[in-house]
Amino acid sequence: MPLTRRTILKLPVGGAALAAQGCATDDSDEDWRRGVVQHLIPTASHRAFNIKLSFFTPRASTPMLHVGKSARVVAGERQDSKGRFWAFRVGHLDPDTTYSLELRDGRSAKAPLLCEDWPLRTLPAPHARPEALRVISFTCAGGPNLPTPPGLFHAFKPAAYRRRLFDLMIERAPDLVIANGDHVYFDLPMQERLREGAIGRLVASFVDGMNASFDPNLPVLGSPNEAALTTVGDDQIASIYGVRFRSIPMFFVTDDHDYFDNDDATPQRVTMPPNPFHMSLRNSLQRLYFPEFISENEVGTPFPGRIDANGVRLSTHFGEVRYGGLFAALMYDCSGYLSLAGELGLVPAAVEAWLVERTRREDTAHLVHAPSHPFGWTAGKWREWYPDLLETRGSLLAEIMVDTAGHKYEWKRGWWEQHQRLLEVMTKQSRRAPLIISGDLHALGLARIERSGPLDLRGNPVYTALSGPVGVGDLGWPSNARGVDARTPSDLKVTEMLGLEERNGFTVLDFDPESVVLDLLGCPPGWTDPSHLSVASAARLELPTRQG
Repeated sequence: MPLTRRTILKLPVGGAALAAQGCATDDSDEDWRRGVVQHLIPTASHRAFNIKLSFFTPRASTPMLHVGKSARVVAGERQDSKGRFWAFRVGHLDPDTTYSLELRDGRSAKAPLLCEDWPLRTLPAPHARPEALRVISFTCAGGPNLPTPPGLFHAFKPAAYRRRLFDLMIERAPDLVIANGDHVYFDLPMQERLREGAIGRLVASFVDGMNASFDPNLPVLGSPNEAALTTVGDDQIASIYGVRFRSIPMFFVTDDHDYFDNDDATPQRVTMPPNPFHMSLRNSLQRLYFPEFISENEVGTPFPGRIDANGVRLSTHFGEVRYGGLFAALMYDCSGYLSLAGELGLVPAAVEAWLVERTRREDTAHLVHAPSHPFGWTAGKWREWYPDLLETRGSLLAEIMVDTAGHKYEWKRGWWEQHQRLLEVMTKQSRRAPLIISGDLHALGLARIERSGPLDLRGNPVYTALSGPVGVGDLGWPSNARGVDARTPSDLKVTEMLGLEERNGFTVLDFDPESVVLDLLGCPPGWTDPSHLSVASAARLELPTRQG
C-alpha cells in the first residue's frame, strides 16, 4: 500500500455567552473577550478542575472563580511573588457536566468580571461508557520567538505559526489535548557554547535583549530569577497558548528542556537527573504556566511529585487521564527522576510499578502510554532506552561522548531492561492493542514493534507513534541539530507504516468502543505562512479485533 503524507491507523479492540461586563473590548480572542487575562490553561478529571492563568499585570486582590449557577466561589491561589499567576483547584464536581465559569474581582455575583465567562466540562465517571472520544497530541511547542533576518533559517517557528497550528487543532474539536514535552527551549549551559557560531550569536543577541539571566545561587521564585523565568514563559508559553484552550482539558508532560537543560552526559557534566536548581526551574515553570495532573487514584507512598491543593490531589511528573470506560492515558516524564545508580530506569521503580499495574488492569477499552521519550526510534542520544551509538555528521547542539569501552557515556543498561518490562506488559494485554504516543523526537512517525531483544511481540505487536512537533525550525530537525537521522534501534524488529518525516504537525486519535483511528497530520516542509497548511491522505491499516 503506497504511503503519502497522512497516515490513518485503525486498531480494533474487543470488549467492552453573555457579554462580559468590565472586560476590555480592545483585547479579544476571536469572539471571546479575554479582558485582563494573559493566558488560561485548564485540565480536568471526572470530578475536579485544575486551572492555571496569568494576568497582564499583577492583581492587588485575590481573583475569585464563580462555578456554575450555584453560589460556589473558589479563591485563586497565588503562584508567584507579585500576583500575576494564579491557580484554581475545584473539587467535588459532578462527572460529565459542563460548568459555566466566571472570573470576578470579588466574591459577590455582581463583582466586576475580569474576562468573559467560559464553559468547561468534567470528564465521564470511570463506570460510564462513552461512545466516542477525540484526543490530539503534539510535542515540542517551545522555543523563543526569534527575529529572522532575510535569508536565514528559522531556529524556531514564529509565534504566529504555532498559534495558527494550535487553532487548526481546535478546529478539529478535540475532547482532550496531550502536550508531550519541551514546552520551552532555554538551555542555560548550552547558551555559552552556542555563541561561538553565527546562528548562536543571533540567538545570544536575542537572549541578552530579553534580560533573562539566571543565578543558580538564588531561589527561582522571590528573587531576580523569577523575572527571568516569566520573561521566558511569557514568550514561549503564555503568548503562544493564550486563552484558546480555555474549554479543552490539557495534559502537560515535561521533558529535558523543561528543566532548562539538554540530555547531555560528558566527563565534565551529566545533566539528568537535574540538580536542585534545574528541578526548581522546571517545577516553577509548571507552577506558573500549566496545570499539574489531577490524581484521582491512590498510588504508593514512594510515588514522586504528589501534592494536595485546596483538597484536590495533584501529581507533577506522572499522571493518568481517564475518560470513562473508553480510554485512559498514562503520561510520564522520562527525565526528572531517571536513575544512574540503584534501581535503574528512566522512571522510578514506584512509577514503573504503577504503569505495570494500570496496564494489566484492562478496565478501559483503550490504553495509551504517553512517555516523554520515544519507544521504537533512536537518535543516538544519551538519555534513550537504547544503547545505539550513531555516527553523526557534526552536531550543532550536543556531542555524543563514549566511554573507554566505546559505549555511550553514562548510558545505563537498566534503562533498556525497564523498556523491556514495559513492552512485555503492553503486549500481554488480552483485549487491547498496545499503543504508544511519544514526544521529544522532532518528527512524525508511525511503526509496529514486532520484536524487542528476545521479546516476541508478534502476537499483539506494539504500535508506536511520534506525535509531531509544533515549533521546530529548519535548524531543529535531528538531521541538522544532531547531524544524524533517527532510525530503528538495532535490538528491535520494526515495520514502519509511516517513515520518519521531519515536519511540524500533530496527531489526532479518534476512539470508539471497538477501534481507534490515528491520523498523523503534517505541515508542508518550509511552511512559514500560517494560511498555507495542507493535509493529504496516506494509508489505512485495519487489524482484526482481538478476542479476550
